[in-house]
Amino acid sequence: MLLVRLIFESFSFAFNSLRANKLRTFLSLLGITIGIFAIISVFTVIDSLERYIRESLNSLGTNMVYIQKWPWAPPEGETEYPWWKYMNRPAPEIAEAAEIMRRGSSFQNAAFFHGFSRTVQHESNQIDNTTILATSYDLFDIWNLKLSDGRYFTESEMQSGAPVALIGAEIAAKLFPGQNPVGEFIKIQGFRFQIIGLYERTGQDMFGTSMDNNIQISVVKSFYMVDIRNRDSGQSICVKAKPGADQQRFIAELEGVMRSIRRLKPMEENNFALNEVSLISNQFDQFFIVFNMAGWIIGGFSIIVGGFGIANIMFVSVKERTKLIGIQKSLGAKKYFILLQFIFEAVVLSVIGGTVGLILIFFGTLIVNSATEFTIFLTASNIIKGLMISCIIGFIAGLMPARAASRLNPVEAMNAV
Repeated sequence: MLLVRLIFESFSFAFNSLRANKLRTFLSLLGITIGIFAIISVFTVIDSLERYIRESLNSLGTNMVYIQKWPWAPPEGETEYPWWKYMNRPAPEIAEAAEIMRRGSSFQNAAFFHGFSRTVQHESNQIDNTTILATSYDLFDIWNLKLSDGRYFTESEMQSGAPVALIGAEIAAKLFPGQNPVGEFIKIQGFRFQIIGLYERTGQDMFGTSMDNNIQISVVKSFYMVDIRNRDSGQSICVKAKPGADQQRFIAELEGVMRSIRRLKPMEENNFALNEVSLISNQFDQFFIVFNMAGWIIGGFSIIVGGFGIANIMFVSVKERTKLIGIQKSLGAKKYFILLQFIFEAVVLSVIGGTVGLILIFFGTLIVNSATEFTIFLTASNIIKGLMISCIIGFIAGLMPARAASRLNPVEAMNAV
């Protein structure tokens, strides 16, 4: 009952203070509002960015490894990227993908792919610098791709280099506005391709793995269009582990198989990179730590200023209610009752300022989400974090004024002018 009474009286005093001294209270709470707005805004953007990046990383696959010429990150324990060591490495080859499946025991699929840009035409419609993704058969299953219309390649079409293609939703919209592209023909570098399938629209992620703006053809057909032996077109082999396979064992076996295929001696370094999604994830973890620290620094100063504003309100409140404090103490009110009364009032004022900051963030996210393609989420954890910070600042800011009020002599307080 005492706690309920304290909370009720604290709310009453806090709102009376707001009504009686609107400008003073507004200016004092402005620091808390700005501080919470700054800190939680940064956290909200970071969380939304992290969510977007994690989803993009998951699209690359957590149970697969990309065999490539270039590693995605510097060697472990090093900060410098020794590109000169990787320059003369051989690029992965399509024959190596088949050999990997023949020699390995924990591999479910392996697919070779590379990309290049070409102009694509259909009648009078044309798209320049279109990404052509040339792949072997299993990439569809490895990347868990989905079609909205048509069908996927057959194995014989892939192996023979048949002039057929799958296109993304954006390509279809530009070349075949208002039409169903399946069954139609396009021209790439003078070669005529029949469209046999249309990929589902997925939207672009940060790694460009969306098929919306891509055209997929057989890797065998691509050899007639580009000489990958004399250029780097991102040749890669994507290997997917069997369900339930241990990740470390899977990677160790893959490394051993690749060394065997390339006939590397025991003391020779790998002339290939095994790129895992975790390599990128670890890099972004450091990035998010720095950004979180920046958020605390950016909002911290405003929070401190806001805390001084709350303390100022409370010291003025103690002075204005000196007689009331004297009456309460003369009627038997204990020190802790007076102490808690003012601390609760400070916390309530601080939470009001913090709540206003959170409301501003909420409307800010609505504006950003409607104006841009990037979606920002104000999560429950950030709302709770903002309210907790407000409570802590209110407690700290109200502690000194509350102690001063609780130590007042009741006789002197009642006789105060």
